[in-house]
Amino acid sequence: MVYIVCTGGIELVERIRKRDGRIVDFDPSRISRAISKAFNALGIVDEKTPVELAGRVVDVVDERFRDEIPSVEDVQDIVEEVLIDAGYAQVAKAYILYRQRRSEIREAKHYLGVADDLKLSVNAIEVLKKRYLKRDEFGNVVETPGEMFERVASAVSAVERRYEGDADDARKKFLSMMRSLSFLPNSPTLMNAGLPLGQLSACFVVPVEDSIAGIFDALKYMALIHQSGGGTGFSFSRLRPKGDVVRSTGGIASGPVSFMRIFDAATDVIKQGGRRRGANMGILRVDHPDITEFIACKDRGGMDNFNISVAITEEFMRQCERDGSVELINPRTGEATGEMSARDLMVMMATYAWRRGDPGVVFIDRINALHPVPGIIEATNPCGEQPLLPFESCNLGSVNLSRMVERGEISWDRLEETVRLAVRFLDDVIDANRFPLKQIEDATLRTRKIGLGVMGFAEMLIQLGVSYASQDALRIAEELMAFITKTAREESCALGRERGSFPLFEESSLKKWDAMRNATVTTIAPTGTISIIAGTSSGIEPLFAVSFVRHVLEGARLIESSPLFERMASERGIMTPALRAEVARRGSIQEIPGIPDDIKELFLTALDISPEQHVRIQAAFQKHTDNAVSKTVNLPEKASVSDVIKVYRLAYELGCKGITVYRYGSREQVLYLGEPDALANGCRFCGG
Repeated sequence: MVYIVCTGGIELVERIRKRDGRIVDFDPSRISRAISKAFNALGIVDEKTPVELAGRVVDVVDERFRDEIPSVEDVQDIVEEVLIDAGYAQVAKAYILYRQRRSEIREAKHYLGVADDLKLSVNAIEVLKKRYLKRDEFGNVVETPGEMFERVASAVSAVERRYEGDADDARKKFLSMMRSLSFLPNSPTLMNAGLPLGQLSACFVVPVEDSIAGIFDALKYMALIHQSGGGTGFSFSRLRPKGDVVRSTGGIASGPVSFMRIFDAATDVIKQGGRRRGANMGILRVDHPDITEFIACKDRGGMDNFNISVAITEEFMRQCERDGSVELINPRTGEATGEMSARDLMVMMATYAWRRGDPGVVFIDRINALHPVPGIIEATNPCGEQPLLPFESCNLGSVNLSRMVERGEISWDRLEETVRLAVRFLDDVIDANRFPLKQIEDATLRTRKIGLGVMGFAEMLIQLGVSYASQDALRIAEELMAFITKTAREESCALGRERGSFPLFEESSLKKWDAMRNATVTTIAPTGTISIIAGTSSGIEPLFAVSFVRHVLEGARLIESSPLFERMASERGIMTPALRAEVARRGSIQEIPGIPDDIKELFLTALDISPEQHVRIQAAFQKHTDNAVSKTVNLPEKASVSDVIKVYRLAYELGCKGITVYRYGSREQVLYLGEPDALANGCRFCGG
């Protein structure tokens, strides 16, 4: 911190009035920091002058306000005067523009009707208002972001008392971790902790049995889970194929896809807790007789509430390499009903993925081979990162990697402290949870799975001076996730000794440890909305764009720009209104003249990075992740079907558990390049 000494011999003003009326200590060092930002905005690197100018400001404040308390606006007016009098008119203009932008941000937050006690972004406040903050019976927001975190920390830390722990100490630590945006839990925990609903998990898998009763039981369970704020995954692979016999009635089966449409329609009218639209994952094995209808199911319209993925087997991948065939197996009888060229099926999957982003693929045999407890996994949560046994649920949370960099280096000590505390938090969430079904409670408590992941990886790399497209990025990805999983395992082991291991521990593959509280500890989630709250990049994705439009929450449009680019461009003296407008128009900075090459290399966007590097980053994280990794391989609009097939094969070769590709512009999307006025239509946000 910079300390300023008044040279006039007059006693310093000690208090100042904030905009909300609060009287706080007057901190002169804030003035020098503000002036430094104005200098940096013009590309002027000068550590001494801002301190001297701030000293002059303090002298004037003391002279004018000897007998009264100045306001923040009073001091800011004096800053402008001092800068102009000292001959720094351009710096004064930069300071005025910065002050104006801050005023516009405050006005926007006031318009939204949320008291921001944490100085979050306008986009964060918009999301929090629409989805997370507590409301009264009239629908009015009645808590601040800080109070939301207090509510969550209090509800989760109360579990510590069950194990004779210090609940108040845990509350303070949990609260500090969330208020600093170093870690955030999944959305249902933020929404529901400390409230009557009390359902805190994001991820559920519900089995679908091959009977009318079984199918409609699953539909009912889905409705209850969506109502509580969770997302659901289903495998429809047990259902008999279209045209098969129904012995009880003598009729003909309509097949898995027909029942998926019923699930989709039900989801359309059930809001998750009234706050977000339901989200589903539908999975079908590659050897199911109805696989081609499943792959093409979105072509007939509908299915907007489903992501779909094909469950790929090891045998299928072998047959693809041999140009062989895959037998299609009727799940009712276990008998082959025909066969199909494996390569033709691969091309069909890739073609539909190229056309509209679906289906993704999950390597189901690999998932089961690496699963640490007994049971067969058939499905994942809606975004594919959490494979689960039937009726299991899992609660997720993410460490904000952009907050783990100090002076251009990874702060391993801070990361370790955050990971250990986050594991304890997520384990407490399991006990604090109010499960929507008894079957879910039983299955979840048998394994006590948690999924600690990360967000802000792209911003971390930028702060480290590392390009996302480099070999160094792959090395850092592996080192980071190896460290996080090792630390999380050690903490889960310590909790196991303290509280007891998960019930299936003795039957698990984790017996090299003497105890273990959680069957799995790490997952890489997409962090769609919690990364907006945290003000960082999503999951392990690269920057989608340096400036872009995000369509969220029933039609709202949020304009987002990289604050790191804004800061770096200002420090280098190249940020101008014209450049800011051009970046907003293009999204990418690679073809904009006048931007130094080293900045261009740091601010590569999703479409500037090769598909192979996307996959290699995912594989680097997957190598050290217990569950799976949610990552989108972004393809340019000109990409081909063969490019999609190459991505599938590389993902399989590198050990990924699944892969999703998306060709830009192939369907309505959540993120858009370019200025909002250039966009004709919005899109729905279906959560995750």
